[in-house]
Amino acid sequence: MDETSDEPPTSAVLLDNCHFSQVVFNNVEKFYVPGGDVTCYYTLTQNIAPRGKDWVGIFRVGWKTTREYYTFMWAPLPSDARSDTAVQQQIQFKAYYLPKDDEYYQFCYVDQDGVVRGASVPFQFRAETEDDILVVTTQGEVEEIELQNRNLHKENEELKASCASLQKQNIDLQEELNKTQELQNSLESLRCNTEKLELELNSLKKENKHLKELDDCREAELRQLKEQIQNVTSDKERLETRLKTALDRMDQLQSQALNYEKEVENLSHMDRDKTEQLESLKEENRQLRMTRTQQKEQNKKLGRCMEYLKGSKAKRSLCLSRCLQNGRQQNRNLMKELEEQKRLFQILQAKKNEADEENQKLREENDRLLRHLSQEVSSFSVVSQAQAPIPAPEVGGLLFGNPYSDFIRNYFVLQASIRKCPICDEVFPEDIETSQYEVHVQSHLLECPLCSETFEESNKQVFDDHVFCHRLE
Repeated sequence: MDETSDEPPTSAVLLDNCHFSQVVFNNVEKFYVPGGDVTCYYTLTQNIAPRGKDWVGIFRVGWKTTREYYTFMWAPLPSDARSDTAVQQQIQFKAYYLPKDDEYYQFCYVDQDGVVRGASVPFQFRAETEDDILVVTTQGEVEEIELQNRNLHKENEELKASCASLQKQNIDLQEELNKTQELQNSLESLRCNTEKLELELNSLKKENKHLKELDDCREAELRQLKEQIQNVTSDKERLETRLKTALDRMDQLQSQALNYEKEVENLSHMDRDKTEQLESLKEENRQLRMTRTQQKEQNKKLGRCMEYLKGSKAKRSLCLSRCLQNGRQQNRNLMKELEEQKRLFQILQAKKNEADEENQKLREENDRLLRHLSQEVSSFSVVSQAQAPIPAPEVGGLLFGNPYSDFIRNYFVLQASIRKCPICDEVFPEDIETSQYEVHVQSHLLECPLCSETFEESNKQVFDDHVFCHRLE
């Protein structure tokens, strides 16, 4: 076999489809001596274009396809790439890869598509003998050989006809096989489509059953919606009551906070008065010290009165120190009382903030309930419209009609056409501009210049106390 590890490109093409005239083998010997290298000479005609995977193989005579090669060598590409002239080439087969028997072999040129493009005359691998030099036959033997050749030629023609018939049958069977494959694919496709249709049919049946169940539950849902609307209405009334109670409590807390602020202000005034008294006592003490200095300077002049003055001065100093201690104690008491009032004010402020937060939560909960009521009413109207195509005595799918339809319609019409001031309850027409309405509402409010918090105009005292608290901070 070939010393290379790559397998050559072969095919199952029969001999009738090969072109043996495109490559011509030259100087082919009848016998090649075993154990020696063999050089193959061949000519590439202008009818063939050599390619990189073309190869030259040694085949045993009687081969049917190119897969039956004994050994091969890759065909070198010619140095002259012009295709309009013939090119002489040669390949050397090593003795190690050559056959060892005395069967007949021949060279074949095979392109990279596995098609034979040329074949040589048969030859053998054996030593040449004298019997091969001259062969003498009689006339009878010649005639017998010619008869055998004619018979072999006839058999060859019959075999060719049979091969052509078999090829035609093979082509017909291949076409029938392709048609059968197409029919089988169509059958598989039809099966898949049938399965899909069956699945869709089952799905539609389930959906139809589900729709029937939904239709049976629709009236029960409508009754539940009516009960939910009633419950929401009662919840709204209860929440309005809680909101009113919370607002009243907030007003009470604001009044208490106002009273505490006034008490804190009075205590601060008292603290200022005590501070002024303390300053006056300090001033008096300073004057007494100045007097004492003057008395020391006049000590020589008032020697006899020294004892008397010293006793009087000691008494007076004791009285002053006692007064100062009393004043300092009163000042400390006033400072403690002031701190207590401040702490109480902070507690009241925290309670007021909690009341504001609770009020805000109640308002948010009221708004949420109003939105929930609007959504329930909208969903109720949508459900009523969805039930309209079902034959019934009244519109909406209910036996005695929708008892809330007039209320719902009037509610939305009234909300859409009326604008009412939330402070003075003044009603504005529908065509009024939004800016005018906002200016009117803003005229009832007082805005803090420090924190931008708004108060109603009726609560001006609360607004003033709020601003005063900012000044204390």
